Amino acid sequence: MFHLFFSSEQHPHTWKKLFLVHHWPVTVCKMSENDCNDPPQYWTIHGLWPDKVDECNRTWHFNVTEIQDLLPDMRHYWPDVLHSSHNRTQFWKHEWEKHGTCAATVEPLNSQKKYFGRTLDLYQKLDLNRYGNLPFLAIKEALTSVYGVTPKVQCLPPEEGEEVQTIGQIEFCFTKELELRNCTNSEAESYVMPNNWHFGSEELSVCNDTLTYYPAQKKHQIL
Repeated sequence: MFHLFFSSEQHPHTWKKLFLVHHWPVTVCKMSENDCNDPPQYWTIHGLWPDKVDECNRTWHFNVTEIQDLLPDMRHYWPDVLHSSHNRTQFWKHEWEKHGTCAATVEPLNSQKKYFGRTLDLYQKLDLNRYGNLPFLAIKEALTSVYGVTPKVQCLPPEEGEEVQTIGQIEFCFTKELELRNCTNSEAESYVMPNNWHFGSEELSVCNDTLTYYPAQKKHQIL
């Protein structure tokens, strides 16, 4: 099926930037009731999201056969961390139908194969996992130094009786040409995870400069 889009500032599906969103799986599991089973202890992909728009073409349904050759990498780098079965495709279906159909208004992302494949490419080029479990300030400084842009690093606030925040998500921003750009202050507000993908009611917000920990570790290993 051929899907035609028109791009203009007035079009309801117009967007200006993309967010490549990485999440820390153990934090995701902490935020929601789920059947997480031994979640990865490395950064995985949450999604590639155009700003301001979603569900741009409800007739363009997800078809896993179009990304068959990507499945080994998808299962490793873009897993459904809330559900332990390796055969689940609902998370990818959600990401395509909510975000991919909007990203597809630009040529580099205008098919399911391109959308998922280019997202994997961007994830692997950024390679957040090379930095290990660095403290919040260290990882932010390292990423800004290496890539020349400032990402948005998000945390869960301390729980009752705690003094440390929990790292949860890192977003890099890209232009329509898939070039890195700064995530400006206007986008630095907290992002509420969509209710139709069951992440629970807790909310991530931009990390402050206080102590931060990765929840896969024991809490005495504060960063």
